[in-house]
Amino acid sequence: MELIRWIAAAAVLVGIVLFYRHWPHVNPTTVALTLLLFILVLAANWGLRYAVATSLAATACYNFFFLPPVGTFTIADPENWLALFSFLGTSVVASRLSARIKEEALDARTRQKEVEVLYELSRELLLTDNVAELLNAIPGKIAQVVGVSGVLLFLTDGERIYFSGTEDGTTSETARLRELSYLPAVTSICEGQKDAVPLRAGVRPRGVLILQNRTVSNETLEAIGGLVSISIDRAQALEDVSRSKAANASERLRSVMLDSITHELRTPLTSIKASATTLLSSTSMKEDDRHELLTVIDEESDRLNRLVAQAVEMSMLDTQEVHMSPSPQAIADLIQHAREDCDGVLSDRDVKTQIRERLPLVEADPVWIEKVLRNLLENAAKYSSVTQPIFISAEKRNEFVAVSVADRGVGIDTMDQALIFDKFYRASTHGKHVPGTGMGLAICRAILEAHHGTIGVTSQIGQGSVFTFTLPVASGDTPQIKVDEL
Repeated sequence: MELIRWIAAAAVLVGIVLFYRHWPHVNPTTVALTLLLFILVLAANWGLRYAVATSLAATACYNFFFLPPVGTFTIADPENWLALFSFLGTSVVASRLSARIKEEALDARTRQKEVEVLYELSRELLLTDNVAELLNAIPGKIAQVVGVSGVLLFLTDGERIYFSGTEDGTTSETARLRELSYLPAVTSICEGQKDAVPLRAGVRPRGVLILQNRTVSNETLEAIGGLVSISIDRAQALEDVSRSKAANASERLRSVMLDSITHELRTPLTSIKASATTLLSSTSMKEDDRHELLTVIDEESDRLNRLVAQAVEMSMLDTQEVHMSPSPQAIADLIQHAREDCDGVLSDRDVKTQIRERLPLVEADPVWIEKVLRNLLENAAKYSSVTQPIFISAEKRNEFVAVSVADRGVGIDTMDQALIFDKFYRASTHGKHVPGTGMGLAICRAILEAHHGTIGVTSQIGQGSVFTFTLPVASGDTPQIKVDEL
């Protein structure tokens, strides 16, 4: 390739000389400018070495063929000596400037590329907040973005090794990697085939990066080392904050749960204790009074059992210890089963169920979704008059089926609507008048979120409430038969 360039430069120079030699009355200045332009083109495209050598050859040709006496290297007129040296000096200086501009442009492009590499790498590393995932991903991301054949990451904390590509943990012993962690700057190792980039947490050594066959500058490697340290610090800080918040939230939840359960337990326990004491202390109690006290004990015991069951259920849902098995289900069947389970509560209520269109099957665990429906139906019966109907409806909304349970009861204040799905929260309009634990709607929300669905409420004081939850449509389902009234 180099020989071809020298031959091409010589051929163009010979061509210019022959062209102007056969052009009568040519001005030597025109020849000099043409040769100068040719040298500048060489400097800009092939470099200074070609331009300088060609400028010397062009000076000799210019003297021999165009300056009198033509055909000799002798110059008769002293002004022509000045012209000759001016041409030579201009050629060399212009060639040098052109080559320098080219080098600086190349250097600028290289630096731009390295900045783009750093930006892309920073974006990749800062997207991950989990420390374990980040440490496993760092070697692969560096190899991918920087374009090296192998990357090894060694951390002094725990002497952990992560690698990607052809680099692996067997290429260097742990003791050697620990020594490399104390290097003051980027250092070439393994006869220049690899580079060690020390990592630091402040001034304390954290580890080392080993890159094989790098193509970027030492400055960029230093920046990569700093970026890796910052990304690890950031992920660890976020994990610490999340862990602290989780601990605080758990402590607050534990306190709220204890207070709520203590409060809720006190009423039934007081009733049970009073009834049992009366039964034990009275020797001549009428049978009706005895039956009434036993009924109180039975009802309050059921209430205690329900409270404990809900607390355990909520805890299991929070810790994701509940196993759900969603499968294609007909929403009409789920509603029907929930209504049958609530016969005791709804026996004296007018319940109207309408499905206004041919609905697709939904992905649902029937046991848990029927629990949601029962909870909503029991709440509708609890917070509305027995003379008012309860409405159940279902319709398709995009890729979901929405089920609504509506009542014409006391309603929920706007300020309470965003909070009633929180654990132990009870609406101010009826929290003190109707018994409850404040966990039913929280359990419903946890169940529906596990199904990738949602739940919400629309309500107005004195006009009633409409609770609506959604379930995703089952893939490859068949439409249900249209049901207008169950």
